[in-house]
Amino acid sequence: MRKYSIYAILCPIFMILEVLGDICIPYLMSRIVDIGIVNRDINYIVEVGLIMVGAALLAMLFGIVSAHFGARAGFGFAAEIRQQTFKKVQDFSFANLDHFTVSSLITRLTNDCNTIGQVTMMSLRMAVRAPFLMLFALIMAFNINASLARVFMVAVPLTAAIIGMILPKARPLFQKLQTRVDRVNAIIQENLTGIRVVKSFNRQKHEEKRFKERNDDLKNTALYAISLVITIMPMLNLIIYSTIIAVLWFGGKQISAGTMGEGELISFITYITQVLISLMMISFFFMQFLRGSASVSRILEILSTTSEIKESERPIKRLKDGSVSFNHVSFCYPGSQETTLKDISFNIKSGETVGIIGSTGSSKTTLVQLIPRLYDVTEGQVKVGGLDVREYDIKTLRDKVAFVLQKNTLFSGTIRENMLWGNENATDEQIIKALKQAQAWEFVSKYEDGLDHRVEQGGDNFSGGQKQRLTIARALLKSPKIIILDDSTSAVDMATDAKIQQVFKTELKDLTTIIIAQRISSIQYADKILVMHQGKIESMGDHDTLITTSPIYREIYESQRKGVAM
Repeated sequence: MRKYSIYAILCPIFMILEVLGDICIPYLMSRIVDIGIVNRDINYIVEVGLIMVGAALLAMLFGIVSAHFGARAGFGFAAEIRQQTFKKVQDFSFANLDHFTVSSLITRLTNDCNTIGQVTMMSLRMAVRAPFLMLFALIMAFNINASLARVFMVAVPLTAAIIGMILPKARPLFQKLQTRVDRVNAIIQENLTGIRVVKSFNRQKHEEKRFKERNDDLKNTALYAISLVITIMPMLNLIIYSTIIAVLWFGGKQISAGTMGEGELISFITYITQVLISLMMISFFFMQFLRGSASVSRILEILSTTSEIKESERPIKRLKDGSVSFNHVSFCYPGSQETTLKDISFNIKSGETVGIIGSTGSSKTTLVQLIPRLYDVTEGQVKVGGLDVREYDIKTLRDKVAFVLQKNTLFSGTIRENMLWGNENATDEQIIKALKQAQAWEFVSKYEDGLDHRVEQGGDNFSGGQKQRLTIARALLKSPKIIILDDSTSAVDMATDAKIQQVFKTELKDLTTIIIAQRISSIQYADKILVMHQGKIESMGDHDTLITTSPIYREIYESQRKGVAM
């Protein structure tokens, strides 16, 4: 907010000046009626009238300037909060990301930040205007007729009581409303991400029904919250009009008695209206403030979240080699009591190729995620380059450990822009070399625009195999010491897969390669193969050894060989 502090200071100052202009106008009107019109003094009427017009124009000018400064401060503050929140999300560990749903993070970064901006702007304008307008109007009303101003002793406490009864019930409803927005965003995101699957299974009606249920839930929650809040308005209007009627009744008697002028009664009614409207403005502000407080608590939940992955006070910024060592490693996901990995121990020499295979759910991916510290071990120790991964600077470690995930993600832009994720300073020659090593240049070279070929969101304009090869090329551009391929050639044909393996064996022989695969042909020639089963290493050895010693490996091998034969 410091960046926008000057606007935050100037906004209420100009707002108070606007209020002073609004306060002067009823007083000047009373002077025109009680002096100018009564005495038929045209010059006085024109003179005071011009002052009135000037006061109105100045008030309008101050209001416009105040609104501008308020908007700059409010939405500028919202932009800063959004930026800080987004930055915080980027620092989240995988465990933190598991805690928040994507749809909830989207809602918090958009809807909640916008609400905070609006409430900030209202705090600088309405929260300043309402109390000052009420204070100055009360002073003027008592100055005009103190006995008649006693109507406030009934109107103001009654208004405050109504606001105090209704507003506390609104806050939990606004929190519930934001949760309902999360649920709607979740189904929108899920549907649009999988829209091709929806259409291929002809499930549009089913998805429309699911969306309607959540959309109706959001609508009903919003209506209930608003219906509670809008009951304030007719009650406050009743108080305002009842007060005006009382003032007209008692004020009319005072005019008849000659103790009060007609102009004074007109200005008095205007000040009464300003006081009661100020109370309405305060109630409206508090309603928005309650909604904003719900959004603030959701943003603070993100900002106060701390990653369980901490760097050492003096992190090491150089990784000696690509050796990997697991020493009696056990792991369970944060918040879970189930041990996912159980007493894992093995060693990988720098430059070795290691395959990992096992049935679905055997924790293969979980195992390799511990190497670049996407998660921290629960027990034991993971070493890279001879040192515990917790001793390294996280950026250094992850720069030297390239990870090609199961879900191949390409970002909207061009092929070149996607490749620069691996090395933002890479030349075209380096990019082409990496594409050739990943066997991607054979299709990229056929595009007329080459590296400038457009990549749609998620890489939807590429096949599964093409996306896998592009993500492998992107990882190679990091010049890592270790590369982890998590089932990253599953959509690639066997001939291309063999070419990629040959590249790793010849051109990248100094690179430690860890391959998670479903096909034995992808890891058959690895220096070492780990067979995972229910979070444990069932067997370990080369292909020939495992054929004779591992029942699980042999079963997978024979089933795949029969499938090829058929």
